[in-house]
Amino acid sequence: MAHSMLPGLSARTVLARAGDRIELPVVQRPLSRLLAFTGLSIDDVINDPLAKNLVLGYHRLHRQILRQGEISDLERQWNPLATR
Repeated sequence: MAHSMLPGLSARTVLARAGDRIELPVVQRPLSRLLAFTGLSIDDVINDPLAKNLVLGYHRLHRQILRQGEISDLERQWNPLATR
């Protein structure tokens, strides 16, 4: 597998032209954001089990928040009037 196909390792930004507007894709790097938030380096996470569990917990929380957002968006699409 080429390194450019791995998520988060591509160095270029792709411009997609849709009509007369330009859309820039947003590259998300959750591990980098988590490390910056906790103030840890990747070496700290690898060598310290407490730091590893801390980052793992924040990562699970991040995934759960993303899932809840997607579920809310889908529910709004399926039921725009919010009738149950």
